[in-house]
Amino acid sequence: MHRKTLIFLGKIRFYSKTHLRFLLFFSVGCLFDEGGSLFSAVKYTQDQIGKMEESIRVRRASEPIELIRLVKEIKDGFSREEAEELPRPVKQKITNEILQRLKGLNANANVSEQRETVESWRYEKLEEAKQLALGKTALNSATPATEAKMLVRALESDWAVLLEEIGLWIPAEIINNEHNDKPEGEEELEDQIIPGRPVPPECHAELHTDYAGVAIRWGLTHPKESAADCCQACLDQAKRAKAGEKICNIWVYCPSETGCYSPDIYEHKHQECWLKYAEKPRTSFKDKYSELYRNSHPSAPLFVPWVSGVVTHD
Repeated sequence: MHRKTLIFLGKIRFYSKTHLRFLLFFSVGCLFDEGGSLFSAVKYTQDQIGKMEESIRVRRASEPIELIRLVKEIKDGFSREEAEELPRPVKQKITNEILQRLKGLNANANVSEQRETVESWRYEKLEEAKQLALGKTALNSATPATEAKMLVRALESDWAVLLEEIGLWIPAEIINNEHNDKPEGEEELEDQIIPGRPVPPECHAELHTDYAGVAIRWGLTHPKESAADCCQACLDQAKRAKAGEKICNIWVYCPSETGCYSPDIYEHKHQECWLKYAEKPRTSFKDKYSELYRNSHPSAPLFVPWVSGVVTHD
């Protein structure tokens, strides 16, 4: 801002000098004839005199008097501000106080904590300086009232300039936000990791899935340590099944430590393992319970908690 004002003032001086040269040239030129000789006497008619007076009046009226006055005020204002610059010892004292505050922070303090510390010091110092400027503190204060007024201005309107002058720079905090490209209202499925030992490929495990079927073993009295163990129990039952007995081809396991929801009357607990049979296996629920279903079953969660699989036998 200061530099632009100086450039503007320079242009005004240039135009003023050019204007003055024109007036001098015009005035002197009137005293010479075409051959360059000086007239011994110059006579003007009343009409010529009137035109010259009108020309002078127009030139004076066109001078940017108000603009020149405003520029002078701006220039005087800059001069006063430069004259009221904080003394170097005061700047050094400010630097030391801020550094002392920052040293009191934890070594792992982030940028936000550093900024908050500096702003806290600034607020406290500003209140102290205002009290001094108003003469409301003890007379034995080491800071004069005039210096306190300069400090108030520096901490309020010239804070950024003061930080630059004392060489204090705190980098901007970079916040990385994870971009979610899923449609609005679409929620992520819960943890995709099945607890316990890995489930063999032949078990065809499906997360958040509950298959329908005729129960061969009730899970209420048939707990297993993991989904893999539940699947193995299904495979073992198929091998041991006698002629005429239903063979397990569906296993359904509850991996949630808080239990699993089901629309029946029972409370289904963690590690329940259901062995089922269906000629044409089909799912009862998959991934999420629909909004319509949850409206009619208020206790139903958003996601299907069960892990299931369909096995085939040679």
